[in-house]
Amino acid sequence: MSNLPDPQTSIIVETENYLAWKADEPDEETTYHLELNNVTVHFFKEEWEEFLQLAESLLKSNLNR
Repeated sequence: MSNLPDPQTSIIVETENYLAWKADEPDEETTYHLELNNVTVHFFKEEWEEFLQLAESLLKSNLNR
């Protein structure tokens, strides 16, 4: 058993069915998590930043319709 402290978690945003949260891990890595109904997607920081770029592009493309 490890003596590392538990990750410090915080909710980024949530709706009735979805949740985005992050965990500051004891090893100084931050991970991001999307809970979409019964599916959870986990991201490291670089992956999360790329996902946010994708989401931003989706929003812009949807506005241009």
